[in-house]
Amino acid sequence: MGSGNKGFKRWKLLLAVLVLAIAGIYYYVALPAINIHNRGFWGFLIGFVVLILLSYAMKKRMHTIYEVKESKVLKAGGILVGALLVFLLIGTILSSSIVNAKKYQSMMVPEDRDFGEDLPQISFDQIPILDRDSAILLGERKMGSMVDMVSQFEVSDLYSQINYNGVPVRVSPLMYASPIKWFTNQSDGIPAYMIIDMANQDTTLVKLDEPIKYSKSEYFNRNIYRHLRFSYPTYMFDQISFEIDEDGTPYWVCPVKEYTIGLFGGQTIGRVVLCNAQTGETIDYAIEDCPQWVDRAFPADLLLELYNYHGMLKNGYINSVLGQKGCLKTTEGYNYIAMDDDVWMYTGITSVNADQSNVGFLLINQRTMETRYYAISGAEEFSAMESAQGQVQHLGYQAAFPLLMNIANEPTYVMALKDEAGLVKMYAMVNVQKYQNVAIGDTVSECQSAYIKMLKDNGISGAEGETGMQEVSGTITKITQSVIDGNSHFYLVLEGKDGIFDLTIPEFVEIVGYDVGDKITLEYVAGDPLNTVTAIK
Repeated sequence: MGSGNKGFKRWKLLLAVLVLAIAGIYYYVALPAINIHNRGFWGFLIGFVVLILLSYAMKKRMHTIYEVKESKVLKAGGILVGALLVFLLIGTILSSSIVNAKKYQSMMVPEDRDFGEDLPQISFDQIPILDRDSAILLGERKMGSMVDMVSQFEVSDLYSQINYNGVPVRVSPLMYASPIKWFTNQSDGIPAYMIIDMANQDTTLVKLDEPIKYSKSEYFNRNIYRHLRFSYPTYMFDQISFEIDEDGTPYWVCPVKEYTIGLFGGQTIGRVVLCNAQTGETIDYAIEDCPQWVDRAFPADLLLELYNYHGMLKNGYINSVLGQKGCLKTTEGYNYIAMDDDVWMYTGITSVNADQSNVGFLLINQRTMETRYYAISGAEEFSAMESAQGQVQHLGYQAAFPLLMNIANEPTYVMALKDEAGLVKMYAMVNVQKYQNVAIGDTVSECQSAYIKMLKDNGISGAEGETGMQEVSGTITKITQSVIDGNSHFYLVLEGKDGIFDLTIPEFVEIVGYDVGDKITLEYVAGDPLNTVTAIK
């Protein structure tokens, strides 16, 4: 009898250890935040209660439904599970936009702004024309040339767009090429990250003195998600991104969700945790105290969702579903613009009827959530892309999602044209308000010159000064020729004049007849340091 009791006690202890082990493994793998606003936590809690009830039934050796129904413990446990499920259902309803339309609609309040004042004209060599897909191709090509690393590492497909020392770039860490490569290299860590200049496509593999030890490609405690969970067990993290500070130190930028409406509704970002990817050291900031160099605190998908609440719910929830009077939404795509040393997400605003036209545009700061609205009607982005593709249909090029830029004081879609392999071959500029006006070029400089000339020829801009064009006369003190992307350029320096004047061939073939000491009159668009010439007079 005594040995039987001992065996029974050992069995109970083993069962309890098994339950705890299963719960621990689930927590280690799923990493739910211990937070009442997290549905995953409630699922973990309900599952844990069910597991305990099952172990209790096994311990009591219940074999029939009758035995289960007669058990007071199982009845109480069933009531508890049911109560938790009802609590979740009620919490979900009370947190929804159905009963909180006004609160959701006011979560983001755009400010009406002037396009010409907010988006100054920039030099063509500062336009961040490279999209993520093209960056991935350049990164893979660069990685393929690194014979000492390519067999062990790959480039992650993150490619976050940031401003680095005033230059728009995309950055992405390396990752272990396979579990076997992780096993043989994890003690040394990841030795480098990739950085790509979005204007000139320069691709650099930055080798680190101290390797990256915390990343998404780690498997155990150095996995960035697991490291964050064990450091902040109650925090609910949104999409984390890879960035570098102004000194080139790699960081994981980890936004923390905050729910402001009921139990599960009104998600925004309340805090940001910065994790040094080399040391694992973390710093926790309130969102308003986030350092200036951080560019991606608010995920783009969240910003789109918040504006859609604003645009769709202005006349209540029922109207957003049935009548849809006055309802607006973002277009299907978005892009990024570098401005004021921050990254701003750009997207168009259209009516819910999807009539292939925009009523305006949004710029949203991804660090502060500052939202600016520009009431400029015109073609939506995909119509402009089709218009640009029509100019090169004989070549079969496809347009990348455009940027919204100020070119010669005109709202302009600027986009890359890519071949079937995804390589950038040409560039296009499409006038937002008159999208049948399209200019293309083999380089951004050539495309810009053709676009400005087209504006002037078609009278789209009024007075000549409104196109942003200026005129200069002077004596040539230096003339240099160069080939960029297969196109010939002549660079002139004029006596007593600032900057360098860029002319493309064959558009200005007559420049070959000029030499040092000759006088010349040029029409140009100012840049820094290159001035783009649009005419020789």
